[in-house]
Amino acid sequence: MKHATAQSLDRLEALLTAIRALATLKEKSRGVFYLRSRAALHFHEDPAGLFADLRLVGDWQRLPVNSFAEQAVLMRELAKLPVD
Repeated sequence: MKHATAQSLDRLEALLTAIRALATLKEKSRGVFYLRSRAALHFHEDPAGLFADLRLVGDWQRLPVNSFAEQAVLMRELAKLPVD
């Protein structure tokens, strides 16, 4: 599974905008977000679709983000991030 291309990230622009609005994450490069100094979220693509790799604590968790419902699941997970 490869990292999401710019074209794939274009399809997620509304989601990326919502993530950018969160005070807890900082976007280091397009579609790559950090929590403090640690990578916390990035995106992948493969023939099955687009996926977010999220690390709240411990290991990475892979979540599909192809539909609005799947993106809502990701946003609910992001709401669990600690606020500084």
